[in-house]
Amino acid sequence: MAKTANLYARIEPDVKERAESILAALGIPVSNAISMFYKQIIFQRGLPFAVKMPAAKPLDANALSDSQMDEELEKGFADMQAGRTKSAKTAFADIRKDYGL
Repeated sequence: MAKTANLYARIEPDVKERAESILAALGIPVSNAISMFYKQIIFQRGLPFAVKMPAAKPLDANALSDSQMDEELEKGFADMQAGRTKSAKTAFADIRKDYGL
């Protein structure tokens, strides 16, 4: 089928440049990528990916200051004293579920 329709869209320049750089590395022209996206919308009868808020990221202990680390440790100690504990197996299962790991 001949390609005769035009598409005009406004997009942030940085997003455009980054995406086009990746497509170029893959050897996919932008127009082909857009066609693939539109065809997937048709095949999926909606967006071809989940539209949702990103999962919360686990706390990075390396990024905390000493005072922030002390605060987090105090919270954990208070939870322990109050009996708000769970087994390691349950804790790791919850982490994997909560953060999509």
